[in-house]
Amino acid sequence: METPQTQTAKPSPPTALADVVSALSHHADQGHFDELLGTSSQSVQEPAPPVSQTQTPTSSLAHAAGQFQSQSQSQSQSQSQSLSPLLGRGISTPAATLPQPSQALAAPWRTFFDHLGQVGLDDLDRRTQTLARQVRDNGITYNVYANQGGPQRPWAVDLFPLILTPQSWQQIDTGVQQRARLLERVMADVYGPQQLIRQAMIPPALVQGHPGYLRAMHGIQPVGGTHLHIAAFDLARGPDGQWAVVSQRTQAPSGLGYLLENRLLISRQFPQAFETMNVQRLAATYRVWIESLKQHSPAGAQAHVALLTPGPYNETYFEHAYLARYLGLTLVEGSDLTVRDERLYLRTLRGLEPVHVLLKRLDDEFLDPLELRADSTLGIPGLLQAVRAGHVVVANTPGSAFLESPALMGFLPALSQTLLGETLQLPALDTWWCGERAALSSVLPQLDQMVIKPTYPGSESHGSFDATLGRSLTESQRDEWVGRITRQPDRHTLQAYVPLSQMPTWKNAQEGIVARSVMLRVFALRSGPDSWRVLPGGLARIAAPHAEIASMQRGGSSADVWVQTDADVDRSTLLVKSTSSVNFTHRPRVVTSRAAENLYWLGRYTERSENMVRLVRLCLEALNGEDPTSRSLWSWLHLLTQRQGLIPVGVPSAPTGTADDASASTPNMATRRRVFERTLIACLDQDEHTTSVGYNLRAVHQAASSLRERLSPEHWNAIVHCVEQFSADCKHTLSRPEFSAIQALQALEAASATLAAITGAQTDRMTRDDGWQLLSIGRHVERLGFLAAALDLAVEVGAFDLPKEDTATGPLLSTTLDNSSHFTALLALFDSTITFQSQYQQSRELAPLVELLMQDNDNPRSLAWVTRSLRARLSKLAGTPMGQPDALARLVPDVQHTELDALCERDAQGELPQLRACLLGCVQAAWQVSDAISGQYFSHTQDSDSVGA
Repeated sequence: METPQTQTAKPSPPTALADVVSALSHHADQGHFDELLGTSSQSVQEPAPPVSQTQTPTSSLAHAAGQFQSQSQSQSQSQSQSLSPLLGRGISTPAATLPQPSQALAAPWRTFFDHLGQVGLDDLDRRTQTLARQVRDNGITYNVYANQGGPQRPWAVDLFPLILTPQSWQQIDTGVQQRARLLERVMADVYGPQQLIRQAMIPPALVQGHPGYLRAMHGIQPVGGTHLHIAAFDLARGPDGQWAVVSQRTQAPSGLGYLLENRLLISRQFPQAFETMNVQRLAATYRVWIESLKQHSPAGAQAHVALLTPGPYNETYFEHAYLARYLGLTLVEGSDLTVRDERLYLRTLRGLEPVHVLLKRLDDEFLDPLELRADSTLGIPGLLQAVRAGHVVVANTPGSAFLESPALMGFLPALSQTLLGETLQLPALDTWWCGERAALSSVLPQLDQMVIKPTYPGSESHGSFDATLGRSLTESQRDEWVGRITRQPDRHTLQAYVPLSQMPTWKNAQEGIVARSVMLRVFALRSGPDSWRVLPGGLARIAAPHAEIASMQRGGSSADVWVQTDADVDRSTLLVKSTSSVNFTHRPRVVTSRAAENLYWLGRYTERSENMVRLVRLCLEALNGEDPTSRSLWSWLHLLTQRQGLIPVGVPSAPTGTADDASASTPNMATRRRVFERTLIACLDQDEHTTSVGYNLRAVHQAASSLRERLSPEHWNAIVHCVEQFSADCKHTLSRPEFSAIQALQALEAASATLAAITGAQTDRMTRDDGWQLLSIGRHVERLGFLAAALDLAVEVGAFDLPKEDTATGPLLSTTLDNSSHFTALLALFDSTITFQSQYQQSRELAPLVELLMQDNDNPRSLAWVTRSLRARLSKLAGTPMGQPDALARLVPDVQHTELDALCERDAQGELPQLRACLLGCVQAAWQVSDAISGQYFSHTQDSDSVGA
């Protein structure tokens, strides 16, 4: 195997630019391979890992795979998430001094910085800021402790890529493909004849004793004859420059989406270097992988592929949504799917659609509550039944968790010889399973040079624990671990500690180029029945400064991975090329019932937020305005804010301050006004006892978070910005000793402007499919119910009462009202002030107001426009012929054709009975339509014969 010195071109004499880079750079720590220089740091390295009685010492990881003469010498570690916190920055030595200019950069890095140039070096800080802004704008998140109320953490990516030469990648590519083939053969035997267990090639405790071994899958031949379709391998570069396997993931390996985003972000920062350095592209491998998944399914090329996600509260949900969008897959949760007659179906607005391939992103134990974890709410009842029947391809086939045990990989060298007749070409870090007496006695004395890992990671019943670095233990802690391992040796696995290589990173000009430890995750993707392709790139995870970890959960970062090629760059894309349109058929976008429900409530909460913002602004402006307000207006505002949950029940109403108010001249009036105003402001962002403006904005965010694959980045960013900015503005307002109505109004105005942008994105930036129809229906239902209820309450409190001297004149149609302030407030709430003034100037008659707010067919805030649009949306969703409303549409009243004279007609007491009857009918229709939509499109109450129902 080639050494690092033969993998790169002979260094050329340092240039002036190389001197600048060297001056900005720090050496890698002692004992670590320096990616920037292409050599190991010149220092005394760590002591070699311990060897057993039958093991021959070696300093090169490249030969480690052949050193095992018995099963007691394990070879590697699998659980990447337990490993990564341990192999971070390696040896705890002080950072080395700045390198001398005479130290030449490795050839790839010299080329990279040559393309960057002196101007580019001076511009690195600006590029870093641009990169951070792009991460925020794209909404890339990694929520380590994701929860409903917690903040979303931006994805961390470094400015510099990890560059791999063609020679270095060749070793990785060949070795990873070989290991993927081996894992498939092991999986087939374990769930088939189990010859490896009978021949004592694998201890039964690591297979049948593993909680991830699924007995329900034994003897089952998966459809297509393939168990594994994807495998991830975490690699470390040792001090000698050779790559070695640290761990492997087969259940639901993460990173395929994040590495795509990293590639887009970093290639845009360095377009010239990316283009001229022959960096291999990624799209072709993804395309071949999806084609292979379809070929393995019963439906062939027409197979419906879905990506199963745990949901928006999963820490990598962004990746799930992004990957589904990039690959053109349907993003689903467990509740979206059902099993009927041993077949998997997707619940959609148009009924059940078959799913032929399921790419899962959750661990096996959660897949089927009928046969696995009964308390799982993430899986699909009956899924294993469909898998056993051969009707669905699940990638990967359930039951691969035992392959992730760090103890198992030590047996892979012998298994490779038995199953493949080959020697492993990509070595692994030395690992010992303590369940074998020989291994335990050999390595336990060397605990301070080991990493202690659970044999069954993640299993509470099998004593799982966080991996621990032996070198970090005190003497008493070390003795305690020795006791634990001795008492339960089978639950513990020891892995030799090897320092990771360190790559150049950039934070700012003050720190310069700093070396950080890095671990590389690569992905093997199946390309055919007997073939694999390794994605030419990967996800590099960088350790946090001064930490012995390389973990995203603990403050680490990531980097793009540039794989250079000596051959032509494959520039093919995921787009399917077709020379003819004869066979083209339109395929409408699938809308799952869950997505439909979230879209419906996204529309409702967006509309509700706008209404609440407008209502609170109206109250604060009335409280602080110069013109006196009427008694009916304050009664209306008080009752309306209370019914909408903007203030708690029991808060006194603000007096009118007019001459007819008996308390206008007393101190009580000012106190009540102040209490009402302070309460209204204090409750703007509360969740307790109120459905505040902030509450509704967060509800918009919650609904949208489940629809990331359907929303544009601008749409999503506007929602996130609106929630965060409004919350910050409210905190600032409440931090003052005296709540400021002016500041509160400014916060509401900012929220109103952002909500207008969100509304624009929903109206003009989304495809008008069934999902959009439901979003629009949600907005119309909310608008109809709120505006009709608000107008009816105005009638109830006397907003349209006639002066006392006019009540004896009998029924009137166009009597002038003297309640000018209430008249103006209604127009403001309906957002129709400009329209009214342009048509009727300063008229204060009832008929023009009713005509504009209820019957104007061109005013999008009038009830006639809302009801007409709502009926049209419902009919289109139901697919009824033009002019033939469906049953739901017939629930909506026809306000447009109600006689205006009848609406304005008063009875003997001066009341408006027909107007109120029409308004109450609109309110009732809104809630009836909402309930009917839920039963017909979301819950599918008529379908109850699914498995597990």
